[in-house]
Amino acid sequence: MIARLRRAAIAPAAAAVIALAVSSIALLISGNSPVNAFVEMWKTIDSSESTVLIINRAVPYYVAGVAVAIGFRMNLFNIGANGQYILAALLAGAAGAAVSLPAPLHVAFVLVIAMAVGAAWAAIAGILKVARGVNEVISTIMLNYIATGLTAFLVGEYLRNEAVELVAETPKLPASAQLPSLNPLLELVGIDVGGKAQLFGFLPFAIALGIAYHLVLNRSRFGYELRVSGANPEAARTAGINPRRMVLKAIILSGAVAGLVGMSSLLADPQFHKYGDQFPKTFGFTGISLALLGRNHPAGVAVAAVVWATIERATQRLSPLGIPQEIGVIMQGSFLLAAVVVFEVVQRRSAAVTARAVALQAESRTAAAPSDQEATP
Repeated sequence: MIARLRRAAIAPAAAAVIALAVSSIALLISGNSPVNAFVEMWKTIDSSESTVLIINRAVPYYVAGVAVAIGFRMNLFNIGANGQYILAALLAGAAGAAVSLPAPLHVAFVLVIAMAVGAAWAAIAGILKVARGVNEVISTIMLNYIATGLTAFLVGEYLRNEAVELVAETPKLPASAQLPSLNPLLELVGIDVGGKAQLFGFLPFAIALGIAYHLVLNRSRFGYELRVSGANPEAARTAGINPRRMVLKAIILSGAVAGLVGMSSLLADPQFHKYGDQFPKTFGFTGISLALLGRNHPAGVAVAAVVWATIERATQRLSPLGIPQEIGVIMQGSFLLAAVVVFEVVQRRSAAVTARAVALQAESRTAAAPSDQEATP
């Protein structure tokens, strides 16, 4: 167990060192001191307020990572999480603003609409793959473009709040559809956030999603069938599993989770509670990177999301100091690339060590066999 944990920690640690080294080189080339830059980055995140803001940013990243990871477990590349979640956020926001329900039911109604829209949009790619053999990478990428144009058209022509003239946006969700801040819970345990930072109420939903992902994908028959179908469709078919049906189920489930990506902003962020031009629209693409970094494991994706959000937060203070803020992008990119490479190297070395151990064990058994026969009278 300890050896397994050690192997799992090698790749992230090595990737972090490489990312820091690459970022330091980039800073030196730009004429800035890496030490000064990293000190300022630490000052930016060294507060309770920054921690809250990092968590708020990491939550939608995490949901996007889980959505993409579901597809990866089936060897499906759902590149369309971005289109699925922006279309889901638009229609869920418009539907939520159009009805009046008690608070718990209203939130549940918005979540169900979001998941249904995301699942339906992802199902298009699944049907194309199963029925016509269309590669899901191509179809989901194209569906992203369609979703972007469709949301702009719908919010501008049919779902627009007529009371707002200069900005195309849906009506604001009523209070019954808004999630409260978790700051009172932090205060109960003696944590003073300070400032105006509010810990968004969607965090418990994200935690529950991660637990559900682990139980369904790793502890259920459905998850077993999904993994087997992705690893070896022929073996799955021999075992009585329909791989084509599992492809459709997996991509629909991935789309349903992707539909929840924008819910943290829609339901919990006081700045929004509506879909409009300023609504964040790039979380889905980040989810692809986080699924790779987290190796499709819910805990790994969570750590990757926090690290990603921390880098973004830490570099916000650099531009006023004359240090290029783009150093954060370099750090994220080098961290991702290094992690993928190191993970592959570690995995191959572990496989080689295991194969060598099995071979030595087989040789020892073969060598021991004649002596056993000689000892027999």
